Amino acid sequence: MSNLEASYKLIFKELSKISDAENFYFKPIIPNLSDLELISLTILAEFKSIDSEHQLFREIKGWEIETKIERSVYNRRKRKLFPYIEKLRIKMAEKFNEFENYFVIDSMPLEVCKMARSSRSKICKEVDYAIPNKGFCASQNLHFYGYKLHAICTINGVFQSFDLSAASVHDIHYLQDIKTQLSDCVILGDKGYLSQTIQLDLFNEVNIELETPKRKNQKDYKPQFYQFKKYRKRIETLFSQLCDQFMIRRNYAKSFEGFKTRILAKITTLTTIQYLNKFVFNRNINNLKINLV
Repeated sequence: MSNLEASYKLIFKELSKISDAENFYFKPIIPNLSDLELISLTILAEFKSIDSEHQLFREIKGWEIETKIERSVYNRRKRKLFPYIEKLRIKMAEKFNEFENYFVIDSMPLEVCKMARSSRSKICKEVDYAIPNKGFCASQNLHFYGYKLHAICTINGVFQSFDLSAASVHDIHYLQDIKTQLSDCVILGDKGYLSQTIQLDLFNEVNIELETPKRKNQKDYKPQFYQFKKYRKRIETLFSQLCDQFMIRRNYAKSFEGFKTRILAKITTLTTIQYLNKFVFNRNINNLKINLV
């Protein structure tokens, strides 16, 4: 048995302990490859930075699961499993985040194509509510065409939740979604989340304290507490790991459904490796470039 196949079997074994079932939605004929096996295969591919489905199916040649599914069927079923992959990710995150009181919020740009091609691009335009557009990332001084990934994580580096928006949407609008997901905690953000109105609204409605650094020209300016600055770097490190190891900025998807499933698979894989590090191997959860067997 190769290391790759052994890693797949370990991932499937641990996901089986978390999941209540192996198949998540009704199918007239029970498939040879269960939904949970398919999700495990997806996580393995992302963990090993196999970013092409053709390459993935070359890698599993000779495995027991090779004859259980075709590549095109794998792709369609993976997109259908989006809500169930998210439920698995949340279950793993809850194991870490149950008693957390401090969270970090930030966003990063996700291009679907280069700016030069944006006017004639047809990528992700099949649904009106999720059409990409042009935006600007101040931290990278970058104009881009696509979406923004908004995310919130703990100070230990575990994603609590995330969302996608068009590139032109301001970061502060994501805070409206946070009200339905968190309460009684402190959220650390950068200057992009500065808003006294939102700050009061979060505190009064769900007892969330929004901590952001003040601008130097503000009347009541004082430097942010040093430890909060240090905590805020955690989410930037996570974004760097998503770009480096998981190649989140490389896009092969043509539809928004495929694009969002691709992003979810990468974030779920990151959470899965953290889960295995903590509860199986008892090591630092953020050592992501490791062998599982």
